[in-house]
Amino acid sequence: MATKAMLTAWIQGQKLKAPQMKNAPVFQRNLEEALDVRRTDHALFTPNISAWKSGEGVDFCSNDILHLGSTGQIRAAFEKELASHPDYNLYSGGVRMLDGNYEYIQQVEREIAEFHNAETALIVNSGFEGNIAIFGAIPRPGDAILYDELVHASTLDGMVHSLTQVKHSFRHNDCDSFREVLATIIDSQRMIRDGTRCILVAVESVYSMDGDVCPLRELVDIAKEVCPKGNVEFIIDEAHGTGVLGPRGAGLVNALGMEKEIAVRLHTCGKGLASTGAAILGSPTVRAALTNFARSVVYTTAPTFPMVAAMRAGYELLRTGATEQAQENIQHLVKRFVTTMRADPIFQKASDMGIVWIPLCEDLEERDFLVHIVAVRTRQRYSYWLAFHLQLLGYCIFPIDHPVVPKGQSRIRLIVHGANTEAQIDGIAKATCEWAHEMVDIETGADSRTKMSKSAQQVYALMAAAAA
Repeated sequence: MATKAMLTAWIQGQKLKAPQMKNAPVFQRNLEEALDVRRTDHALFTPNISAWKSGEGVDFCSNDILHLGSTGQIRAAFEKELASHPDYNLYSGGVRMLDGNYEYIQQVEREIAEFHNAETALIVNSGFEGNIAIFGAIPRPGDAILYDELVHASTLDGMVHSLTQVKHSFRHNDCDSFREVLATIIDSQRMIRDGTRCILVAVESVYSMDGDVCPLRELVDIAKEVCPKGNVEFIIDEAHGTGVLGPRGAGLVNALGMEKEIAVRLHTCGKGLASTGAAILGSPTVRAALTNFARSVVYTTAPTFPMVAAMRAGYELLRTGATEQAQENIQHLVKRFVTTMRADPIFQKASDMGIVWIPLCEDLEERDFLVHIVAVRTRQRYSYWLAFHLQLLGYCIFPIDHPVVPKGQSRIRLIVHGANTEAQIDGIAKATCEWAHEMVDIETGADSRTKMSKSAQQVYALMAAAAA
C-alpha cells in the first residue's frame, strides 16, 4: 500500500545517523549532527510520494487547490497554448534586462496586469524569488518595514537584503497591535514623521498555516488615520488568494476593490493555477525599481517561454470562468466539514480537553471569506498520531510542526480542493472524530490498556522493525 510505503520511508528518515559516523569526515558528520536535531523531534523533511498520486488516497494536502492539475485542465490549456506557438524557443536567452526579454513575456505581463486591474506586471520564476525581489529592491534607506508576524519565510528572507534597518512586526491579524506599532515607528523616526520616507507594510491575503484572511481594509484605514501624510504603503502576498478569492479568483485586493490603495501585489501560479511562476504587480516606477535593484531579477536567467505559457494558460482558465464551480465548491465543502465537526459531541469534548480543536469552528460565521485551508490544531505530538490515523485510512495529509510553525502549535493542515466531494469531506470528518473519541478514552482512563492511539502503535511498530 502506498501509504504504508510512504510512512516506512518517513520512519527510516528519522533514524539518528551522527552516532554511527565517528570515523566519517567531519564535514559529513557535522551536517548529520544538525539533521539529527530534526530527527529527534521526528521533524526531518524527507522526499515522499503521496498516495493520492497513485490513486490510492484522497488529496487533502496538495497545493492543487482548484484541481486544475489532477483533472488535466491546466495541461490541456497549456498544450493548446504551445500548439498556437509552434516555433517557440525553449530558452529565454539570458537575463531579462539583456538578451532575456521577448515580446511574448511582455504580452502576458500586460494581460495579467489587466486581469488584476493593475498598472504593470513583472513575471518572475517563483513566489519566493518574487518576495526576495520586492524586499530587496523596494525599501529605500530611511524607510521602515512593518510586517505581520506570520508572513512567509520568503518575505523574511527578502527583508534581510533590504536597505532599511528599521523592521518591526505586529501581532498576527491584530488591528490594535498594528495601530500601536505603527504609531511607535512614526514617533521614533523623524524622516517618516515629516513624510520624506515611507513605512512599508507586509501582509498576506491568506495565511497558509491558519487559513485566515488579512483584515486589509481595516489595516489600510488605520494607516490613513495614524499617518495622515500618506506615506504608509502596503505590500501583499496573494499566493494563497490567487484563484480562490475575488472575482474569477483575482485575489483579495480585487475582492475588496482596493487596487488603487495597494502599492505592490504578488500573485503566484504554483498553487491555485497548478503551474509555476509568479507576477509582481505595481506602478511603472515599482517595475523599474525591481528590474534595476532586485538582484534576484537582475542576476538570473529570465523566465522561459514554457513557464510563461503555463501561466497564461492558467490565467485564461480564470478569465473565462472555467474555475468558478471549483471556487464555489471549496466554500461549500469547508462549511460542510466545519459544521459536521461542530455537531459531533465527542469532538467537542476532545476540543474542551485540548486534544484537538479547529479555530474555524469558533468564528465560521464571522468570516467574510472562507478559503481552502482548515487548521486542525492538536496537543503537541498528537498531530503525528492524527496524521497516522488519517493516512492509514487513505486521506493524504501531513502534520505541520516546528520549525514551520512555532513550537507548541502543531497541527494538521487540511486543504480542501475544488474537486473534492461531499463523501470525501464526510469521510475525513468521521475519521477525525473517531480518532478524537479514541484519544478521549485514553486520556480519561476509559481505555486503560494503552496510552497511545492504535494508528501510532502501528506506525511505531514499523519504526521498530526498521531499526532492527
